[in-house]
Amino acid sequence: MAAHFSGKIELDVRDSVPDWEPYLAPKAPDGSPNVLFIAWDDVGYGTMDVFGGPVETPNMRRIADRGVKYANFHTTALCSPTRASLLTGRNATTNGMATIAEFSSGFPGISTRIPFENGFISEVLAQHGYNTYCVGKWHLAPGEETSMAAYKGRWPLGRGFERFYGFLGGESNSWYPDLISDNHQIDAPATPDEGYHLSKDLADQAIRFIADARSVDPDKPFFMYFASQAAHAPHHVAKEWADKYKGVFDDGYEAIRDRILQRQIELGLLPEGTGLSPINPHGEPATTGPDGQPWPLLDTVRPWDSLTEDEQRLFTRMAEVFAGYVSYTDHEIGRVLDHLEATGELDNTIIVVISDNGASGEGGPNGEFNEWRFFNGLPSSPELTLEHIDELGSPTSYNHYNTGWAWAFDTPFPYWKRWAGYEGGIADMCIVSWPASIEAQSQPRQQYVHAVDVVPTVYELLGITPPDQIKGYEQSPIEGESFAASLQDAQAAAKETQFYAMLGQRSIYHNGWLACTIHPPLSGWGDFDKDVWELYDLRSDRSQTRNLADQEPELLEKLKSLWFYNAGLYNGLPLDDRSALEQVQAERPHGTPPRDRYVYYPDCASVPEQSAVVTSGRSFTIAAGVQVDDPAAQGVLFAQGGVAGGHSLYVQDGRVHYTYNWVGTYLQDVESSVPLTPGPHVVTAEFRATGRSENPQMPGAQGTLTLYIDDEAVGSSQIVTQPGYFCVVGDGLCVGRDDASPVSPTYTAPFHFTGGTIDRVVVDVSGEPYVDHEAQVRAWFSID
Repeated sequence: MAAHFSGKIELDVRDSVPDWEPYLAPKAPDGSPNVLFIAWDDVGYGTMDVFGGPVETPNMRRIADRGVKYANFHTTALCSPTRASLLTGRNATTNGMATIAEFSSGFPGISTRIPFENGFISEVLAQHGYNTYCVGKWHLAPGEETSMAAYKGRWPLGRGFERFYGFLGGESNSWYPDLISDNHQIDAPATPDEGYHLSKDLADQAIRFIADARSVDPDKPFFMYFASQAAHAPHHVAKEWADKYKGVFDDGYEAIRDRILQRQIELGLLPEGTGLSPINPHGEPATTGPDGQPWPLLDTVRPWDSLTEDEQRLFTRMAEVFAGYVSYTDHEIGRVLDHLEATGELDNTIIVVISDNGASGEGGPNGEFNEWRFFNGLPSSPELTLEHIDELGSPTSYNHYNTGWAWAFDTPFPYWKRWAGYEGGIADMCIVSWPASIEAQSQPRQQYVHAVDVVPTVYELLGITPPDQIKGYEQSPIEGESFAASLQDAQAAAKETQFYAMLGQRSIYHNGWLACTIHPPLSGWGDFDKDVWELYDLRSDRSQTRNLADQEPELLEKLKSLWFYNAGLYNGLPLDDRSALEQVQAERPHGTPPRDRYVYYPDCASVPEQSAVVTSGRSFTIAAGVQVDDPAAQGVLFAQGGVAGGHSLYVQDGRVHYTYNWVGTYLQDVESSVPLTPGPHVVTAEFRATGRSENPQMPGAQGTLTLYIDDEAVGSSQIVTQPGYFCVVGDGLCVGRDDASPVSPTYTAPFHFTGGTIDRVVVDVSGEPYVDHEAQVRAWFSID
């Protein structure tokens, strides 16, 4: 229905009276505050100094000193689910986001497709006269919807953000990011050699978004969702920032936890008498779970005094790199705060700072030089990583610290990210600041709050009632509860109940009690009906050191029933505890129609792995039609992946090369025995799989890789392809260049192909070997 027109319409416009009101864009009330969400990634409760940790974050302290800290804030234990709750005010499973966006399943709670009935705060504030900006990590669209051909209704611009600069997946390479500007791919504005780092770039763009609008309308408020890559792996930072922490972590993760807890008590975050959770609370490595299942080695900690000197030296450097990464990113966020202060807007900006889950244990007990070994089910040995100790944090790395540091940075709690039944996974920092209207509080608030509660809190502070409809969709109820009253009243009532379901784990919080299952996430155990439940009184035991299940059996049964009741309300079933490798290899919609041949063209947007041809575990042929004009022609013909794993067909020093980078660990190179001469050619890399690799340290498909120039075989070698994805969130497939990080260290990305032209590249996965290469030449270049 058209808006009501209150003017007067006559035959002649000169005799008519206009009414502009129906046609004007929404306008926020005068003096409306800006809203800035700062979402850190994988930063555990005891990481930053502002929450008692060892990592210096002066700009987070700056916000806290002008606001309110929440000591009892909680998330979902995983990134996509928390972010979905943070931006909609609905539970993760109601949002269809019971896992990361790439691990979708065909069930309402695990679809990874947030219903349009669950409106984003960006959609609501845009209707109330706000500019809306998203900067950094999105991770709220299914992996198969991240290509240039994908439906973009679940990208930031489809969910109420007017501008977006960042990356769509769960992580990115801070030296070589896969960047999206609004709805299109772009290259990073500089290289690592030129001083590029993603944290600085995101801060630059945030300031630019604000300044662009301020130049036109200085009084229009904005909502910005600033979602840093830090401190998610890979832990990338310049050496000088890591070196600032020399000596800080030398005593090891067990010793540092004592000091962190003491500071947390002094800061009022935790009460006197709080204990430290024990190392490996459910058994030492290589033991079994309560029903005889093998306990995942991934989720264990190696005692510090059991390590060799070399291992201690390696693990210490991992912590230094991580800490430098967080401090550097805090420094860059500080520039955004400086800009707001310089323009006089900082006091009238509501700032909410959170981390999306606990510290990450995805480096396993030994840490990783390449985190993607975890997703391929390949734990690393310290000896393997020690060879690269001086590269940690550099552009050649894709590193992640070990579980010991995850445990320490989650002090005093047990476990870490992914563990939705334990405070180490779900208890996180939270800071809220609005100096213009909320007086700073010296003592942290103790009310139990959750990420789902942030949106209704902000709506209450702004005096906004969420609409019944957004873009024609009837809106579902907000499931979170406002904690606005507690910002000024330390005795304000807290929420009573919060439901959790994540990667096979389940728990329920109710009036100070937490019931949870002993069921490691991604364990593959199944048999959920055999789960053993634990019970904790978090009012007196935040660190979950005293399991009261035997003492309070009736209460435990009530809470178990309450969990099932909430699971019915919020799409909490089915439970899915499949391993990371099983999740990567699971059947789900692919971003491209399945076929035997895939055709790719030069200089187009890179294709994300979940929308590209799948070559793992099968025979394949990569054939590039090229016209060589110069004997010195060189560059990439085809590349997929990067430093974390991938393969590349390229020309260098006059010869054709193929490199298969196996999970960032082993480089397998094949070089042509003859040069590539001027003229039209089909350059082919043909892999004939012969079966499973016989090397237990190098699982995958083994076979023969043969290089061809036209119909002549010019090189051959035995190689092993990796079992899972190269790097599902970045470093896509491209022709004529290697975008983001390089597959091979023998060249510098993007290594554009020069001295000739590429017609196209055909990747054949039919299983049939190329037989008539000369026929391909004739077909592609119309040669009679």
